[in-house]
Amino acid sequence: MTPPARVATALAAALLLSFPARAATLLVGNKAEATVSLIDLPSGKVVATLPTGEGPHELAVSPDGRTALVADYGTGPRPGRTLTVIDVAAAKVLKTIDLGAPRRPHGLAWLDGRRALVTAEGSGALLVVDVDAGTVLREIATGQEVSHMVAVQPGGNRAFVANIGSGTVTAIDLAAGKKLTDVTTGAGAEGIEVSADGRWVWVTNREAGTVTVVDAATLAVVATVEVPGFPIRSKATPDGKYVLVSAARAGDVAVLSTADRKLERRVEFGLRAVVAEGRLLGAFGTSSVPIGIVVDPDGRHAYVAHANADKVAVLDLATWKVTATFAAGKEPDGMAFSSLDAEPAKK
Repeated sequence: MTPPARVATALAAALLLSFPARAATLLVGNKAEATVSLIDLPSGKVVATLPTGEGPHELAVSPDGRTALVADYGTGPRPGRTLTVIDVAAAKVLKTIDLGAPRRPHGLAWLDGRRALVTAEGSGALLVVDVDAGTVLREIATGQEVSHMVAVQPGGNRAFVANIGSGTVTAIDLAAGKKLTDVTTGAGAEGIEVSADGRWVWVTNREAGTVTVVDAATLAVVATVEVPGFPIRSKATPDGKYVLVSAARAGDVAVLSTADRKLERRVEFGLRAVVAEGRLLGAFGTSSVPIGIVVDPDGRHAYVAHANADKVAVLDLATWKVTATFAAGKEPDGMAFSSLDAEPAKK
């Protein structure tokens, strides 16, 4: 083997070793083309592209990794009213759940292997959905404007809903099925994450350019961190050390230290918009518009969807370096990780 060949082989081996030890699947919602891409890890190959309802903004995978739920938000003046259910391993659409009204479903979180929470912007509510039966079990009013994303406390006692229009987070008692209170965080409260230990809620306030930390028990605001550049999503690492925040206008990811609740670094990706005109996120100019963030269960990598670049970037969480980019569909946004290998049926 020639020296260049040996170097190339060594680099390829190192790259593969840095990814999950066994096959897994990254699901990416492409909101401008009403599809979900199923991407093989570690190869980055799209193994299937499945149809959804219009505007698939968010995805969530069941605890066993078998079932993916997609919020069909709708586009423009056409509000969505459905959820698309996907069999991950078989790489096929199982069914569509009709929520019964033009609700603009958006944020998703599984409670167990059968039930999931869905925010309904059009109804100003949080829905509890029986995915197997395809029915809405309960509707809990938030009383807030643009109830967008939802996160659940470990153990499933409380849910937290970020309300963009009100600049608040609504705390909900899931056992009682009722709203507890609203916590003011900042203008454009959108992304939301609960720490692995269930103690803290991290909220991105996109217009305010801040991230608010809320005590999940007392519901008191304990810190506010400046994160300029339209902070839009937050995702905690499994070890609890960091919260990653995508900044849509700045085009980067901010890394917040949970120990001192401070901005530790910002990670640039070197990606730019494909074409800004005519896209859903054209107002962000040449920014690649990073939005969705997924961290794999072992905490080694984060996957960041760049909606205006039609790419998913892979970030090594040990080195804070971008190690790869994968092609996705048009305007990738919400994502989910499954430990299962997707294998479409051969035609």
